[in-house]
Amino acid sequence: MSDAYLILENGVVFKGKSFGFDGEAEGELTISTRMTGYMETLSDPVHTGQIVVQTFPLIGNYGIIQEEMISDKTHLSAYIVSNWCEEPSNFRSEGNLDNFLRERKIPGLYDIDTRALAHVLRENGTMKARLSRNER
Repeated sequence: MSDAYLILENGVVFKGKSFGFDGEAEGELTISTRMTGYMETLSDPVHTGQIVVQTFPLIGNYGIIQEEMISDKTHLSAYIVSNWCEEPSNFRSEGNLDNFLRERKIPGLYDIDTRALAHVLRENGTMKARLSRNER
């Protein structure tokens, strides 16, 4: 995984590591504080075009379970997590998060302080952002 950057419209930059689809994305940042249910977050039409920040510290641990999706497809433009589990351990798992995002052309970012990012959003309100391989 290579370095990637989340560049907020107010100029704040978060450096992390890329996973999922190898590409860039733009959109409105939104936060999900759910402890479980990342499949629902990934497939909820309410997140259409958004960059979703998942604040729970470990995402991907139960893998991909299609029957837990709200809709048949994903709607978000990018997915940001603190840590992602590369090898899910649930017996119902049908795959892992990295491959799921790659197949759906959704770039991901991990290894950033999602709580600090959530704090910036709480202090400054809703803003747009760009996920990029370049810091600018």
